[in-house]
Amino acid sequence: MKENDTNLFVREVMIGTWAWGAGYNGSKMVFGKKYDESILKRTFERALELGFLKWDTAAVYGMGSCEKLLGSFINGRKDIFLSTKYFPNKKFKSGELEKSFNESMERLKLKSADLFWIHKPNNLLDNLKEAVPLLKDGRIKNIGISNASMTDIKKAESFLNKHGLKLGAVQNHFSLLRNDQQPIIDYCNNNGIVYYAYMVLEQGALTGRYNAKNHFPTFSMRNFMFPKSKFKKIDGLLDLMKDIADTYDIDCSQIPILWALKKGAVPIVGITKPEYAEKLSEALRVSLSDEEIDMLTEEARKTGVRQQGAWEPQ
Repeated sequence: MKENDTNLFVREVMIGTWAWGAGYNGSKMVFGKKYDESILKRTFERALELGFLKWDTAAVYGMGSCEKLLGSFINGRKDIFLSTKYFPNKKFKSGELEKSFNESMERLKLKSADLFWIHKPNNLLDNLKEAVPLLKDGRIKNIGISNASMTDIKKAESFLNKHGLKLGAVQNHFSLLRNDQQPIIDYCNNNGIVYYAYMVLEQGALTGRYNAKNHFPTFSMRNFMFPKSKFKKIDGLLDLMKDIADTYDIDCSQIPILWALKKGAVPIVGITKPEYAEKLSEALRVSLSDEEIDMLTEEARKTGVRQQGAWEPQ
């Protein structure tokens, strides 16, 4: 089914920028290619024209370089909803969360974050305690936790409630090839917590642009996570995605995004070219049928593939 107004749906998608950073944990290391900053700027501007105002980054994406680049593009604009993250060490150190927050704001040229994440629930309650003053004075408008279990979520809720605060969001890995999050998604949606899904496209494996013959750059983290052998297992899923995409005259890469939306998640979609923003905008006029959702879910199950990042809890 197609709708007429894309703007009804763009608020339900966040644009991710992990592939924008340089250096360690940046575009070359993770994705196997470096992106032209002038193209990324045009991508940012085109996305804004199309109504995409929610943007996600993190201190560890390119070790600050991604935040700095995105900050130069935002350049003080007031209509951007900005999400960034602090990645805590295994050993808690007092003051580190606020230090990371301040450094992120300096790189982004902002005074506050619409959404600030504890990127991994290491020493969760200690870090939430550090965030409380920033929440109460408005520097952090909403707090979220990423890579979180149901236990983590309830623990965070209980702690924040005692301080008169609320858990605003959860961000976990969720895709056709990591489909074990429905209980958490349902819990979040039933309790006023926004559930954001990252790696919905599995770093490009589910875009339809790659396969066993045309695979990821050899020297990249995503090639390590998704080698040729895995691509062979998902041939049937990619074929089904293409068939459904052709039905609606949209790009195959948009099908996993529409699937995640129908499952109740807000997808975080990485884009690196203006045309990718245009494809996303066009696809958001489409709502997949329940039958199509079930077909995709079953075909994904049959692959036997379950993706998991090295940083994720088991």
